[in-house]
Amino acid sequence: DDDDLRRGKATVHKQFDEATAILAGDTLLTGAFEVIARNSSLPPERKAAIIALIARAAGARGMAGGQQMDLDAENNATLSLDDLVTLHKSKTGALIAASCAAGAMAAGAPLATVEKLSAFGLTLGLAFQVTDDILDVTASSETLGKSAGKDVAQGKLTYPALLGLEKAKQEAQRLSAEAKAQLAPIPNSAKLAALADYVVSRTK
Repeated sequence: DDDDLRRGKATVHKQFDEATAILAGDTLLTGAFEVIARNSSLPPERKAAIIALIARAAGARGMAGGQQMDLDAENNATLSLDDLVTLHKSKTGALIAASCAAGAMAAGAPLATVEKLSAFGLTLGLAFQVTDDILDVTASSETLGKSAGKDVAQGKLTYPALLGLEKAKQEAQRLSAEAKAQLAPIPNSAKLAALADYVVSRTK
């Protein structure tokens, strides 16, 4: 997103250059596939399923497509709340959903559990994004560790802009509760539930 800071440090394209940043991203993504492919404890068909899941979540129907939607949305006042949800399901939710589902798939969990964890991750991603939009207008750059107010400066549609700040906060809480509801049939999921609470209570 062309920001200067992440976690209080210069982003890769600022510290080095854009080409290095692109190559670093490509290396990390392909490295993830290598880790899965070289795992000797997973059956081949399970490896293939997990690799296909992550590839889809990272590609045109997931994160990359969502990022393109985000670029296209700059200074576009015609976007609706449904458009924003679709954008963030792809940009943020898809990879989080894939991460949750991939762990369950690797463990050989039943399909119903995989689907519940995928739904948890997708909703968690939306809750994260709503909170991110809120923090962009309520927190300082020093607290966030990245440039505050950048969404507004770039003319991006955000949840506070569409709903107002208080309703955006309510939506974040609603999504957190919805994410936790997906965990109800899954044992030993307290840490995931705590993550859903943290995502909407964080200050950076």
